[in-house]
Amino acid sequence: MSRTPPIIHGTRRRAEDRNVEELDLEFSNGERRLYHRLVAGGHGAVVVVPMLDDDTVLLVREYAAGTLRYELGLVKGRIDAGETPEQAADRELKEEAGYGARRLDVLRALTLNPTYMSHQSWLVLARDLYPERLVGDEPEELEVVPWKLDRLDELMLLDDFSEGRSLAALFIAREWLGKQA
Repeated sequence: MSRTPPIIHGTRRRAEDRNVEELDLEFSNGERRLYHRLVAGGHGAVVVVPMLDDDTVLLVREYAAGTLRYELGLVKGRIDAGETPEQAADRELKEEAGYGARRLDVLRALTLNPTYMSHQSWLVLARDLYPERLVGDEPEELEVVPWKLDRLDELMLLDDFSEGRSLAALFIAREWLGKQA
């Protein structure tokens, strides 16, 4: 069922937390509510699926302060001002995994929690890789782990592979690649 979005009567940033925006909304049934959402700073982010070959994706293991442990996942990072998702994906790939890509395809946008966050990440498939490293903001070189796409059922159950964007991106990329073959 398609619905008309609510009327926005006003928005304001909360003084105590500038990342929280209050929206004064009126729904089609006349009900009015004050919603809160986290507003993303910057220009979004990229989640990169780097394909070493037709069957192998490159994952990286890096320290995750949110879980206080090392996590296995995809290359990811923010889109800098003036960058396209493809440019950001190529830069992040060089910084985190030591590869550049000759072919970059934006597959779709992913949201983290659209009910209260405005943040979007662009899923970018990177192929035809070549070795090239750029200095990034990581405090240590990341471990690069090749993983066969036909073993996603094993990967999704690993304790240290818990990031939802990485999991969703791998399944989306696998399906997209299958339809291209």
